[in-house]
Amino acid sequence: MSRTMPSLSPRRVLQFALDPFTGMMDAYRAHGSVVGVGYGSQRTAFVFGPEANSFVFANPSLFSWRDSFEVMLPVLGDTALLVTDGPDHQRRRHLTLPAFHRRRIDAYVRLMARNTAAAVETWESGRRIDLYQALRSVIRRNTVEALYGAPLATDNHMIGARLQIALNSTDLPLGMQLFLTGIPNPMTARARKARRQVAARVQAEIGRRRARGPGAAGAGGCEAEGGDGLGMLLAARDSEGRSLGDRELEDQVISLIVAGYETTSAAMGWTVHAALHTPGVWDDARKEVDSVLGDAELTGEALERLPYVDAVVQEALRLHPPVVVLPRVAAQDFEFAGHTIRAGRRLAISPYVTHRMPEVWPQPTEFLPERWSPGHPAHRPATPSTFLPFGGGAHRCIGSPFATAELKTILIELLRRTELRLAGEVTPASIMAMRPRRGVPVVVRRRT
Repeated sequence: MSRTMPSLSPRRVLQFALDPFTGMMDAYRAHGSVVGVGYGSQRTAFVFGPEANSFVFANPSLFSWRDSFEVMLPVLGDTALLVTDGPDHQRRRHLTLPAFHRRRIDAYVRLMARNTAAAVETWESGRRIDLYQALRSVIRRNTVEALYGAPLATDNHMIGARLQIALNSTDLPLGMQLFLTGIPNPMTARARKARRQVAARVQAEIGRRRARGPGAAGAGGCEAEGGDGLGMLLAARDSEGRSLGDRELEDQVISLIVAGYETTSAAMGWTVHAALHTPGVWDDARKEVDSVLGDAELTGEALERLPYVDAVVQEALRLHPPVVVLPRVAAQDFEFAGHTIRAGRRLAISPYVTHRMPEVWPQPTEFLPERWSPGHPAHRPATPSTFLPFGGGAHRCIGSPFATAELKTILIELLRRTELRLAGEVTPASIMAMRPRRGVPVVVRRRT
């Protein structure tokens, strides 16, 4: 017999909308692993914890991904990996995967390090800057240049400005976003117009590549154009010899740019903030970089020889996962933990809550890079259901190796080249990609 799902009171729903981070933790403490939030068609069943995560990841056929991420359609496009299901998703994922092969990441690391160093050289020593915004620009350029070559990277700022217009709607409370998807509204219209402008630039680059043919030289540091991400997407064929169509290419390029800098820049901001805010962490990470790398060029192989830097990044992703909730829409009736979830009902799991459960992670609110060392008392082996900063299952973020390498690379270059001091408070904002509200203010001095 199905149990009645507990629900938040109207006052708690309002608090939840205003501060979903505190709201989700309070809901979990008060009601356990299943709780209903909201009303009517916008009511969402939040299911918390490793058991819920495992259930959702193991049963993709129970959910519709397109319906789950309909609020992102104006930004990502209809054929993006995030919003497709079944065979279409499998085919597009298979064709996109080569751009993120390990050997490609090694080439990307050099480009990322070079772009970071160039940005640091423009920072005036002794001045206060918003490090989050400064690195956001670097990360966007890294993503565009590494995956799609120097020609598109020259339009990095235009692409970023237009996509930011499209992304602004995701800062609204989730209930408001869902409401706006069903009616014509100025915000969605602006988002679609801005995306069309980016799409036109992407299609122009696709046309230029096709006109020049495969293997043309000059990809801005990632070998020949045929060897970068866009070249691989153009050359990819499935088992029946079919390639990605123009609309599919456009949607994959734009969605990967968005994913490549929106969530990664948020994670980068939190990583630097946590490392500076926690006594000893920045100094310990710098000592490791200096002793292991010295003045040597940073490579993908070198990243593997910096376990403490890796632990700092993993701990930042645990405490501040860039994606706070992973929404789903039930494609059919099913039961979980004694509760019936009806077809069409919205459901959400939360990396943020899972990563802050004391029964899963000891001292969960403490930033402890040491917990990633097996001998530490707070160490727990990470599993797909207990550590999910990039989602999980068949739709786990395809760019997670790229993002992790970029976080480490930028952190290493900052450790090598700067002295940073926090210059203000930092609080979270946005449930879609949890970024630092009002940025990460620091006073920067270049290291000699």
